[in-house]
Amino acid sequence: MTRTTTKPSNWAHVDLNTIPDIKVTPPGPQSKHWHDRCADLFKGLSGQVKLFPVTFESGYGCVLTDADGNRYIDFSSGIYVTTLGHCHPKISEAVARQARQLMNAHDFTTRIKTQLLEKLAEVLPGDLNGFQLYDCGTVAVEAGQRVLRAVNGRNEMLSCFNDFHGKTYGAVSLAEFRSSVYGRVRAPGMHMVPRPDPYRPIWTKPDGTIDTDKYLEFYSSYMDRATANDVAGFVLEPIQGWGGSVMPPDDFFPKLRAFCDARNILLMADEVLTSWARTGKWLCMEHWGVVPDVVSIGKGFGNGFPVTCVAVREPFKESFEKISASSSYGGNPMACAAALASIEVIEEEDLNARSLHLGELALKRMQKMMAEHRIIGDVRAKGCLMGIELVQDRQTKVPFEEAGRCVYQKAFRKGLAWIPAGHILRMSPAVVMDDDLLLKGLDIIDEAIGETEKELL
Repeated sequence: MTRTTTKPSNWAHVDLNTIPDIKVTPPGPQSKHWHDRCADLFKGLSGQVKLFPVTFESGYGCVLTDADGNRYIDFSSGIYVTTLGHCHPKISEAVARQARQLMNAHDFTTRIKTQLLEKLAEVLPGDLNGFQLYDCGTVAVEAGQRVLRAVNGRNEMLSCFNDFHGKTYGAVSLAEFRSSVYGRVRAPGMHMVPRPDPYRPIWTKPDGTIDTDKYLEFYSSYMDRATANDVAGFVLEPIQGWGGSVMPPDDFFPKLRAFCDARNILLMADEVLTSWARTGKWLCMEHWGVVPDVVSIGKGFGNGFPVTCVAVREPFKESFEKISASSSYGGNPMACAAALASIEVIEEEDLNARSLHLGELALKRMQKMMAEHRIIGDVRAKGCLMGIELVQDRQTKVPFEEAGRCVYQKAFRKGLAWIPAGHILRMSPAVVMDDDLLLKGLDIIDEAIGETEKELL
């Protein structure tokens, strides 16, 4: 179903006079009470929870409510997950209906799974029509790597600095991620290279713009000199999420596609974070007219229900038969119902167009903020994937980590629930958000940055 409107979804509309609504300074007493009880038993909390240990009670649309009754504008979407808003009525009902009918049948065929797979083949670009379903993004990335190796019998991988692909060993080995468990040990045959960052380029042209060709020349030299000539695939995020909403130059992925084809290696896009209307397309790679060979899809795929997918192009789909692809929870009826309903909602409410509209609106507002605040070095947005980079000095571009923490906490206290990333402020509002609510959230960030500048400069 295709429509041209970019109007917000009526079901998620809120009165601006009622949100945010901070009744007690957060984290309030009830938040602290429940968080302390939980944290005594539940270990390994994320950085955002440690910075702001609030206890959430409910969510609807673009609003979160904590245990003390405080109501927040949600600029996190459960860290890029509830792209279509919390508890979308159609998706919630689809999950509940399947929960009453059939909750799991391993990888046996079900009607709802078949309907989902057929819909996936319809909406995805090119000949991406081979699928396997999983329950988390990391597992999908690991399965994608197995597909790459199965297709051409090679073992090595290329990936990029500052990308993030998950927390199991194979996924960690693709990324910059470090932990006390894995330390700096990476799996054999895993190679990392720099990727073009327009704000922090390594190679530039005489006019100061980024020189994408130099990156490709480096990749070629690196493969010849540093690998065992056994590279199965190049795995990377279309836009870096954990790295801070870092957007590539527009010519990068078309050139990378040609590079991989010339080298006879496969291109895998980790779209766990960037797919399903988050950037205004089903796949972010569509912005550059590129169809990857393998794609991992997740987060917003089920709008909060744990369901992910690996999609492969027609010539490679039989490779799933070689990798022991099935899983205990992948493709269970509730997950398939959530994913299918999410696709239908995106189509019915024209949410890819809505996402693009919100991104354009946010970018204009953030550019105005940048003109008024000297600690803002760069702003970027593609659909509802947004970032503000804070620096100590615009000339040196030294990251301003302390300012990032300060702005995050100040904005949260004012009623904005969102995501920290060191000196880069990350935003991922739901694509069903009203224009005015989006702008109000950005006003809160603007105010928090102003207060931070006064304190730290």
